[in-house]
Amino acid sequence: MSNTPPIADRHPILKVQDLLAKLCILVCAICLVILVATFGWLVFGRYVLNVTPTWVEQLALLLICYITFIGAGVGIYENTHLGVTMFRDAMPKAVQKLIFILTDIILAGFGAVMLIAGLELFNFGWSTLLPMLNIPESFRTLSSIFCGGLLLTFAGIRACLRISDFTGRTHFIQDQEEIS
Repeated sequence: MSNTPPIADRHPILKVQDLLAKLCILVCAICLVILVATFGWLVFGRYVLNVTPTWVEQLALLLICYITFIGAGVGIYENTHLGVTMFRDAMPKAVQKLIFILTDIILAGFGAVMLIAGLELFNFGWSTLLPMLNIPESFRTLSSIFCGGLLLTFAGIRACLRISDFTGRTHFIQDQEEIS
């Protein structure tokens, strides 16, 4: 059980982030249901009707991009991403807090780069169509834009809150070990 404060006691921006994370999880869940249903149709079409719906594979690739990228963005918010903490945990508390801040800044920077590069890919791929789906290739790269935006938002806001907490002005964010 976590020591996370109740929703009512949390900073308003964290409440908005909670809603955004829940919306992203809902989108991923819907994509997963569609993925399973279309693969059911693929199996039925291939083995019962003897007509393989070839578009299912392309749709599956598209849905997996969304599930993976959006899920990764939420993983940053929920601190469920992979990390090597052995060296950080061996440091004094003040150094650990600085490492948390630095990690969040690096993640936010990576999200910004991912967002900008994703926008360039989106513009580049608009004239190319995905085979069998006949939609622009840009819809596949749109998932990386969402992920970059989520990384930038979640890690950036967390870095700002950690910095303000580090300076002693507020106490909105708890250390990683307190949450888990």
